[in-house]
Amino acid sequence: MSNKERPTRRAALLGDRPGSYAIARHVRMSPLKVRRVVDLVRGMDVTDALNTLKFAPQAASEPVYKVVASATANAETTAGLRAEELFVSQAFVDEGMTLRRIRPRAKGSASRILKRASHITVVVEPKTVKGA
Repeated sequence: MSNKERPTRRAALLGDRPGSYAIARHVRMSPLKVRRVVDLVRGMDVTDALNTLKFAPQAASEPVYKVVASATANAETTAGLRAEELFVSQAFVDEGMTLRRIRPRAKGSASRILKRASHITVVVEPKTVKGA
């Protein structure tokens, strides 16, 4: 074993910068479909991102909306930041666990169905850093 400790998730995502993050794990949607929605809101102001997600037609916009709202609430609660000052600095989707199911086919054979899941991570930061 090495003596080096892994950085905390906050240190890896934000470092010393103010802001907050939220993670939704094991969301039962394909990462490819969720990434389409996440790409819409990356870099947007939080209020604009929430409005965009509220009216987006994709089914993946609902869990992404919840993660952005959760990251905003975390920033307001823990760091004392205002939602009007925040923007989505990072947003990415990782592949979660894949459930493997069987579909019966002709002549007694079977084919595999892959039911994919996603991990959604959103980081919000203030637009301007005070004192810099």
